[in-house]
Amino acid sequence: MDAATLHAASMRVVAEDPVLREGIRRANRANVLHWAVSNVRDPGAPVSPNVGLEPLAIARDLVRRGLNESMLDSYRIGQDVAWRYWMAICFDLTQDAQELRELLDVSARSIAAFVDATIGAVAARMQAERAELTQGSHAERRETVVLVLEGAPIPRQRAEGRLGYALDGPHTAAVIWSDDPKADPGQLDSVATALARVAQVAAPLSIVASAVTRWVWVAGRVDAGEVATLLGDAAAVRVALGPLDREIDGFRRSHFDALTTQRMLTRLASPERLATYDSVALASLVTEDMERADRFVRDTLGDLAEADPEIRAAVLTFVREQCNAVRAANRLFTHRNTLLRRISRAEEMLPRPLAENSVEVAVALDILHWRGVSP
Repeated sequence: MDAATLHAASMRVVAEDPVLREGIRRANRANVLHWAVSNVRDPGAPVSPNVGLEPLAIARDLVRRGLNESMLDSYRIGQDVAWRYWMAICFDLTQDAQELRELLDVSARSIAAFVDATIGAVAARMQAERAELTQGSHAERRETVVLVLEGAPIPRQRAEGRLGYALDGPHTAAVIWSDDPKADPGQLDSVATALARVAQVAAPLSIVASAVTRWVWVAGRVDAGEVATLLGDAAAVRVALGPLDREIDGFRRSHFDALTTQRMLTRLASPERLATYDSVALASLVTEDMERADRFVRDTLGDLAEADPEIRAAVLTFVREQCNAVRAANRLFTHRNTLLRRISRAEEMLPRPLAENSVEVAVALDILHWRGVSP
C-alpha cells in the first residue's frame, strides 16, 4: 500500500517530504487496522470512518503545506491494493462458491463504504484546518514564502514587508523536524530561536511546514558545532542546515539544499541528528538510487565495509588529509606507525589499491557513516 500510494504521480510532493511520507504510511496502517478490528469485533457491520490521530494528523499537515483534497485520491489507491490482498485471503479461506460470493460481496461494500466515509471525514478536517490557517499573519507569511520559493514575480519589498525579514542579505536555511509525530512543537520553535542566537541575529523567519516540521531562515552564518551543542537539550529534534547564501536566489538555494540534506538523512535511515549540506552533498548524489549505492559501497570497499571501525576511520581520515600520514595521525590522536599499519591492513581488504581509488573509497566510507555504520 505504501509503495503504490507514494509512487502515484500526484503524490510526488508528499513522497519527497520525509515527514509527510511517514504520515501517509501511518495513516495507511491505521486505516487497515481500523477496518480489520471493527470486523473482528462485529463481522459485517458498518465500519465507522477512521477519525483517529493518524488520518487527521496527515490532513492537517497536507493543508499546512498548501496541498488540497486531491491528495485524498491516495486512499483509493490504497483501497485497490488492500482489496487485491483481501481477495487472495478470501480464496484461501473457502472453496464454497456461494460462501465466497457472499463474503466478497459483503467485503466489497464494507470496504467501499468505509473508505468513502473516511475520505469525507478527512476532507472535512482539511477544510476546517484551512479555514483556521487562512486567518492571521502566519497564513500570509507561509503563502509569501511559497511564492518566493517558486520564483513568483512578487516584489521584494512587498515580500519583505509580509515576512518581516530582509531578503537582500545573507541567509542560512534550516529544516527542523522530528521523527516523532507526538513531539513537542515548542522544542522545534526553541531550536529555531536558538539558531538565530548562534548566528547572532535578532530572530529567525520560521514557517510551520507541518506539526513537527519548521522551515527556518536566519540572516547570518550558523556554526554547526554550536548547533550540535544546543541539540543536546532537545532530544527529539533533528536539524538539516543549508549553506550560507545571499539575496532572494540564495534564500531559495539554501532552503532547497537543507531539504536535500533532510531527505538524505531520512533515505539512509541515518541516526545523525544534525547535518549540513556541505557535508552530505556528494553522498546525497550517490545515494539517490539506494540499490546502486549499496552496490557501489560493496564493490568499492569489499571486506573493508565490515572491518574494525578503527581501520575504516584511519582510511577515511588519511584520504581526507590528502594521504598525508602525519596530519591524519594527528587528527586521530594516534602514532604515525599505528596509522600506517591500519592503512596496510585496509589495503589487504580493498578490491583495488587505495592509491588508485582513494576518492571512491572515501565516498563509500562516507555513505557508511551517514547510515550509522560509523568508523
